[in-house]
Order: sequence, then structure tokens, then C-alpha cells
Amino acid sequence: MSDRLKDKVAIITGGVAGIGLGIAECYVREGAKVVLTANHNVDGGAAAVKRFGEDVSLFVQQDVAQEADWQKVIDATIAKFGKLDILVNNAGIGPMMPVIEDVSLADWQKVIDINLTANFLGEKAAINAMKAHNDAKGSIINVSSVAGLVGLPTAPAYSASKGGTRLLTHATALNLAQRGLDIRVNSVHPGWIDTSIVPAAAKEQLIKTIPVGHMGKPQDIGEVCVYLGSDESGFANGAEFTVDGGQRA
Repeated sequence: MSDRLKDKVAIITGGVAGIGLGIAECYVREGAKVVLTANHNVDGGAAAVKRFGEDVSLFVQQDVAQEADWQKVIDATIAKFGKLDILVNNAGIGPMMPVIEDVSLADWQKVIDINLTANFLGEKAAINAMKAHNDAKGSIINVSSVAGLVGLPTAPAYSASKGGTRLLTHATALNLAQRGLDIRVNSVHPGWIDTSIVPAAAKEQLIKTIPVGHMGKPQDIGEVCVYLGSDESGFANGAEFTVDGGQRA
């Protein structure tokens, strides 16, 4: 551990499995205290806290698309750790595969609510908490996707949600900077990361499309998020960090 995040407090949504857990592992290693959230994976949350230790971690069950749940998470964070330095908006749901004319309004809205509206709610809650408890300083990291850079033909709703997150990041970063607030906002765009979301039957074919010849690990995203959460990235604002093994090179 090199203490790159020493004394920092981070909320990581969807932080108990997959990419979110990889981010949490890197954050705890670097000295951060972490508040991990998930909606359904309560057992995963308990396991993560047991693994990291109650002195440096907390689990809060959260529906990221509900504003009241965001206030619950902020209140729990301040009550246990006293401040908020970093928000990682990581929670999301994967692509739905139907052709565009077969996507129901309900399915479209679910993807937008969880992958985009929740990020707005998270930004809003985090900024208010940072203003109230951290001298209006902090870092917000929105986990988008390469689908936020180039549309996926099989996933129109997912692509729209991730592209929206990309531009939400840009606009929020500019809004805060122009008001003189020292809260930076950046986005991370993972490619194919080896998690349970990726169908096992498709892995071999997908790997053939990745120039480096293998999928990424959740920790690959975690390391980028360490940089963006640390003081090392003080001049990075409104930027996009693509981590995809060269697919978009």
C-alpha cells in the first residue's frame, strides 16, 4: 500500500461485485475508507465489509435510481466517516439485446434510470455533501463504457445511457469549475472486463476483437479510479479515460 488515498472517504455504488469490487479493493489498498452500495446483493455487501474490516468499510443497501436512497447513503457516510471526498458512480445494468423497435418503453426507462438518472442523483448528492462537509472539494468519477463513445448496434438504450453519462460528466465538470468549486468530474470507459456480466459462451469470440489479446480485470478499472480519486489527478477534469485493451485506439 502506498497511501495514495490515505484519509479519503469514498462512496462506490455497485461496489460489492465485478468492477465495483475491483475499485473497492484498490481503494482500500491505497488507504481509503469506502462506503459500498448495492440494491440486491446484500450478501455480497456483508462479505465485502467482513473482508475489508468495519473500521474502513460500510455497506448500505441502495436503489441508485431513488433520490431518497441517495440521502440515506450520504447520511450513513457522514455519520460513520465524517466527510465525503470521492464518489464513484459505478452501479449499472448491462445491455439489452432486442432490436430498437422491439425495446419496450419500460425496458428503455429502466436502463436510463439506473445508468444515467442515477448518476445525476449521485452527482447532486455528492456535491452537496462535499460542500457541507469537505470544504467544497472532491472527485466524482462516472463509470461509463466504450458504448458511451461508439454506439453498440445491439444495445441502443445502453449506448444512450452511457453516452449521456459521458456528456453529463463534461457539463458538470464545467459547471463546477466555472463556479470556482474544487470538485472534479471525470468519466471512465471500460471495454470488455472479465466479470459475470459477460456470457461465458461469448468470451472466446470477444477476446478476438481485443488487440492486447485478453479481457481486462476489474482491478484495471480500479487503478484508473485510484488516480482519479487521488490528488495526483488535480488537473484532470471533464476528461474521458478509456480502458479497453486498445479496441478504440
